[in-house]
Amino acid sequence: MLIGTAAALAITTLPGTAAADPATATTPQQAAQLAADASQRLEGLSEQVNEAREVLAQQQWAALAAHQQVEQSRAQLDALDGQIRQVARSAYTGTGDDFATLDLLMTSDSAEDFVSSMSMLDQIAGHTTGVLDEVSDAAEQAEQAQADADAAAAAAQQTLDDLSAQEAQLQADIADYRQQFAALTAAQQQQVRQAEVVHTGSPVAPAAVARPAAASGSAQAAVDTALAQVGDRYVFGAGGPDAFDCSGLTQYAYAAAGVSLPHSSRMQSQMGRAVSRGELQPGDLLFFYSPVSHVAMYIGNGQMVHASTESQPVKVVSIDSMGGITAMRRIV
Repeated sequence: MLIGTAAALAITTLPGTAAADPATATTPQQAAQLAADASQRLEGLSEQVNEAREVLAQQQWAALAAHQQVEQSRAQLDALDGQIRQVARSAYTGTGDDFATLDLLMTSDSAEDFVSSMSMLDQIAGHTTGVLDEVSDAAEQAEQAQADADAAAAAAQQTLDDLSAQEAQLQADIADYRQQFAALTAAQQQQVRQAEVVHTGSPVAPAAVARPAAASGSAQAAVDTALAQVGDRYVFGAGGPDAFDCSGLTQYAYAAAGVSLPHSSRMQSQMGRAVSRGELQPGDLLFFYSPVSHVAMYIGNGQMVHASTESQPVKVVSIDSMGGITAMRRIV
């Protein structure tokens, strides 16, 4: 299953992610659009990097387990081979309690007795050889599994390397956009900041409205932990305790509730069970874009807490502030 996961993890970059010369903004509106588009692409790509890291860790674990299985199979094969050799020596020399009578048969002057003893030895040899063949086959299968696991781990590493290279290129583009932003007037920069708030949602004070309680203690613990991070920095690939990306925040919040989530919005979107908008309860996860590349946590009253994008801290916003929700899942 793990090997298949690695094979299925293709580099499905979002539009505009490939290396290209950054565009030049001529108006504050263009600067805002360039920054918003680049940040969204970078978030999507960073989530792919997060997933690639998760898959690589799984494949490395599978490779380690395969190596251990090979060592166990080889040890079993060596031990069984030694036992078979000892059985054979005992059978032909008459040593050992189980084969003490064979020595008498082998020293008999009767041809019939000699044939009978040889037949018995053949049966012993046939049985032990069959056991040895079975263990040998198991050892060969274990070695093949090890080779497959090593290849899958190498493929996962290559995928991570390729995605990381694309991430670095996009971050370089964003650095160029920042230089363009710095060249704007103060009034123009304020327009850009306002556009970023529109894109990621206008923040709402978490205590402004009384929130309903979550359906379970674990979900409530996750909500409380996520809300405690409001104001923390957004950093690509971060999972706390003082900086987060979107899936890092939800992973961190649920870890505090004793629930393990992968550091990947797409992988999180496949966990738990699907719920409808009318069924939403605090602690449910909301997913955005197609393919999924952003996750937030519902906290009740039509609000969610999320690590939205670079330059924006963890904040509480309306669940409709980022456009259409593509999936909703209840983890616990």
